[in-house]
Amino acid sequence: MFNIKPLATLSKIDIEHTINNKTKPVGSLGKLEELAMQLALILGANNPQLTKPTQLVFAGDHGVSELGVSIAGAEVTGLMVANFCHGGAAINVFCTQNDMALQVIDCGTVAEQPNHDMLIKQRLGSMTKPFNTQSALTLEQTNQGLEQGAKIAQEIMNNGSNIIGIGEMGIGNTTSAAAIMHVLTGHEIDLCVGQGTGVDEITVQRKKEIIKQATLLHKDNFSENSLNQDKQPEDNQPNAKTVLTLLGGFEIAQMVGAMLAIAQAQKVIIVDGFISSAAALIACKMAPHARDYMIFSHCSKELGHQLMLKELNASAVLDLNLRLGEGSGCPLVLPLLKSALAFYNNMASFEQANITVEQP
Repeated sequence: MFNIKPLATLSKIDIEHTINNKTKPVGSLGKLEELAMQLALILGANNPQLTKPTQLVFAGDHGVSELGVSIAGAEVTGLMVANFCHGGAAINVFCTQNDMALQVIDCGTVAEQPNHDMLIKQRLGSMTKPFNTQSALTLEQTNQGLEQGAKIAQEIMNNGSNIIGIGEMGIGNTTSAAAIMHVLTGHEIDLCVGQGTGVDEITVQRKKEIIKQATLLHKDNFSENSLNQDKQPEDNQPNAKTVLTLLGGFEIAQMVGAMLAIAQAQKVIIVDGFISSAAALIACKMAPHARDYMIFSHCSKELGHQLMLKELNASAVLDLNLRLGEGSGCPLVLPLLKSALAFYNNMASFEQANITVEQP
């Protein structure tokens, strides 16, 4: 379905030379130098630019939300979608501040919203099934979600964007993301489940129990080819697309599709927090080279996120104790990405400044 090429590294030596010969000590711009390297590899070594940065927020409701895993009910997903459309959420404020376009995708919410210029309707249903009693999605819904997520990302790229942030909104989706993390990484449930929207310890224990129930229910199916994956995983490892179908969400499926389409087009993906990283984990299990095109905006306060980043061999740019979702980390990191390219493109070299130093 997706043909993702590894990031070409032929120009890496030239890019590194450009970075190291700016008028500064080698490595003195720290993380900005790493970002400049990755962006130049993706966008081209000669004057790389970010064009039409766009934030996508995928919204979907989860069946487990009816089991008391959040401080809010499923109706809040739809209310927040309406809030996005009216410009009242944190993601609106941050996108406006940092000149980042915003699109909201209704992937399947209980409360369907009226048409709005900011809203794209790609509904797979009104709510997933509770994954502790049955499969959250059908295979048809998963395939459709991957296709629809890829479609909207492709449309954004066709409009000139080469950098897209991936965020989400969905009551109950931290439970889904924790379940995905547990199955795909093998980490204990206690290390994967956090407070999400800020729930109490009783609710955290409820989330853990729901994931335990789901693991027992689906344990014989996680690694099977019964869901018609392209390839049977080796060594009885979980099949990422199967795990997405059994434990995922409408919004997570479309996020995965969007990420894979962006990576296939060799553009920049900005990953938000815990749920976005769960989608990234699935995408990278399905197509490992997708990781080359991902920048992880921040390390969430959600318990499992740091471990998930380690699984993805990722180092987040920011650590602000965020746990909001909405894609909020993506516009916040955008100015730093612009700064990385600004120094790469515009900062004088030692030769241009007529400065002679001995480099280590």
